[in-house]
Amino acid sequence: MAIIYQTNKKTGITYAYNNEPYWDKEKQQSRAKRTLIGKVDPKTGEIVSTRAYRREPEAESGAPAKKRGPVPITGFLRSFYGATYLFDQIGQETGVEADLKACFPDSYKKLLSIAYYLILEENNSLSRFSHWQRMHIHPCGADIPSQRSSELFQSIEEAQRMAFFERQGRRRIEKEYWAFDITTISSYSEILKQVKKGKNKEHDRLPQINLALLFGEESGLPFYYRKLPGHVTDVKTVRQLMQEFHIMGYKKVNVVLDRGFYSKRNVDHLYQNHQKFIIGVKLNLSYVKAHLEEERERLKLWSNFYSQYGTYGICKRIEWAYEQERPYKGDILQETRRAYLLLYYNPEKAARDQADMNEYLTSLHRDLQEGNLREHCRKDYTKYFEVTETPKRGRRIVPREDKMLEAAQNYGYFALLSNEVKAPDEALSLYRSKDIVEKAFGNLKERLNFRRMQVSSETSLNGKLFVEFIALIYLSYVKKRMQDAGLFDSWTMQGLLDELDTIERFEAPGHGRILGEVTQKQADLFRALGVEPPSL
Repeated sequence: MAIIYQTNKKTGITYAYNNEPYWDKEKQQSRAKRTLIGKVDPKTGEIVSTRAYRREPEAESGAPAKKRGPVPITGFLRSFYGATYLFDQIGQETGVEADLKACFPDSYKKLLSIAYYLILEENNSLSRFSHWQRMHIHPCGADIPSQRSSELFQSIEEAQRMAFFERQGRRRIEKEYWAFDITTISSYSEILKQVKKGKNKEHDRLPQINLALLFGEESGLPFYYRKLPGHVTDVKTVRQLMQEFHIMGYKKVNVVLDRGFYSKRNVDHLYQNHQKFIIGVKLNLSYVKAHLEEERERLKLWSNFYSQYGTYGICKRIEWAYEQERPYKGDILQETRRAYLLLYYNPEKAARDQADMNEYLTSLHRDLQEGNLREHCRKDYTKYFEVTETPKRGRRIVPREDKMLEAAQNYGYFALLSNEVKAPDEALSLYRSKDIVEKAFGNLKERLNFRRMQVSSETSLNGKLFVEFIALIYLSYVKKRMQDAGLFDSWTMQGLLDELDTIERFEAPGHGRILGEVTQKQADLFRALGVEPPSL
C-alpha cells in the first residue's frame, strides 16, 4: 500500500491518499483505489488525518463505539484520599454530582475539584490550588491554574445554574419546609453593578450585595441562591422568589420566613400562590398586639408549656383580610382567609432581651455623651432619650422611661403567623429551622473565605458564587450528619475532615492502586456520616 501526495493548484494545499489495490470484476483486472486520509501540514510535513479516516468501523456501521479501557498507571504516586472520597460519596447521595454532570457536562469535574479545595483548605485563596492538588486525589485529577479557574467562573451560564437549582429542588420538593433568608456581603469593588450602599447586618461601612439562600428544613441542604443589589430590603424579595418558584416548576412549596420578610402584601402574595408558610411577625402590629393583650396571662399557664423548648405557646385562629388586585377587572378582590396566630413566651429569652436592651441603652447613652452618633441608631436616640441643652445647666440626657417600660413589657414574647400549622410546638420547631440558613451564612463568609468579595467582573462573581454554593452543599451535609450523630461533642468540622484526609492512596506501575490504612476510628467516623469506609 502506497501513499500518494497531490497538491491543489488553486489553494496550494497538499493532500495525502492511500493507494489501495482492488479487483474490478467487470473488467477482470486489478486497479488502484485512492482514499483521502488527510492533508499535509506545510510546517512539519506530517499528515493531519481527516475525521472520516479516523472514524472507527463500528461507528460507520451504526454499532456503538468501543469504550476506552482504564488508563494504565505509568508512575508512582502517593496522594491523600480520605476526605475527597467522603465528598465523592456525598455527591452521589445528594445527587449533586449527577446534577452538575447533566448541567455542566464539560466542566463538572473542575467545579467539584475547586469546591473540594475550598472546603478542605479553609480561608485559602485559589492561588494555592496548584499546591493542594499535587497531594490530593480529586475529580478533575489535574491542575487548574488561576487563569483557568477565572475562565471557568466566567463560562457558567444562567441557564445552567437555574437548571441545577431545578434538579436539586425536585429532589426535596413536597417533602419539607424550605427556610429562606438574606445576608449581606461587603465588597471593595467599584465596578460591580449590584454593589450598593445598604443596611448592612454586620454594620460594615463598605458597600455590599445581598445574598438570598433557600434551605431544606429536614435535609439541612441549600438548593437555591440569588444575588441581589445591596440596597434591596428583605421584604421586597418574596414576590420575586414566588415568580422564580413558578419558573422552576415548584408548586405548593412550604416556606419558613423571618419577620424581616413580613408585610401584608407579601402574605397576600403567599396566599395567592397557594404557598404554605410560617412567618415571623412583629409584636407592634395592631392585630398581634390585641390578641397578645387578651392572652398574656393565660399564655404563662403550665398547660401551655412545652418543656422541650422551655417555651409557653398558644394558637389563635384568626381571619386574614386577603386582598388581590385584579387588573383584568380593574378592581381589588377582598376576602377572608384562615390563618393561625401563634403566641409564645420564653423566660430565658426574657432575661436575654433585658440584658441586651440594657447593653444597647448604655451604648446609646454613651454615644450621646461623646457626641459620636451611629447612623443606624439615630431613631433610637430620640426614642429612648431626650437631650436638652441650656446655657446654665449645660447638656442633659434624660431617659424616656415610658418608652423603656413599653419595650420591657414584651421581653421574652414573640409571634408567628401560619396558614397551615396550628400546633405551637410544631410551628416553633419548623421556624427554628431557619437557623440553619444563618449558620450557613457563617460558613459561607468565614470558612469559604467570602466575607468580602475580591472579584473584578460580574461574570467572575456569578461563577465564583456558584462554586462557593456547591461547596456549601457539602459543608451543610457534613454539619447536619455531625449534629445528628452528636459528633460535635468530640470533634470540630475541620478536625474531623483533617482526620479523614490522612488516609492515603498509593499507585505503582504493575501493581495498581493500594489503599492506605483506615483506622477503626476513621471507619466509625465514615459510618456516622452515613458513608461506608473506602476500600479498593
